[in-house]
Amino acid sequence: QVQLVESGGQLVQAGGSLRLSCAASGRALSGYKMGWFRQAPGKEREFVARIDWNSGNTNYADSAKGRFTISTDNDKNTVSLQMNSLKPEDTAVYYCAAAPRFSTSWNYWGQGTQVTVSS
Repeated sequence: QVQLVESGGQLVQAGGSLRLSCAASGRALSGYKMGWFRQAPGKEREFVARIDWNSGNTNYADSAKGRFTISTDNDKNTVSLQMNSLKPEDTAVYYCAAAPRFSTSWNYWGQGTQVTVSS
């Protein structure tokens, strides 16, 4: 089992920056992938970014490329999402997720943290 707890969500003005963190516990994350997803009101949950814990390889949604950066702190067992140049359309609940590296689904989810970007 992996427990995930997100933090860092808040109200920010358009053009601003925010850093979300996800603290993982329950097991070592070697061999796992970590991801960030978001869900805006009335919309489906969507992929934002992912990172392979071992290799550090990353993937981003087109909406996140060039503005968001996902990273891990292996010592602290955390994964972060640095978000720059925020837009009102980035407003959503952001979720951290984890799964074994080659899993076709995401097995573990955090409770989410609210990000609101005002125009």
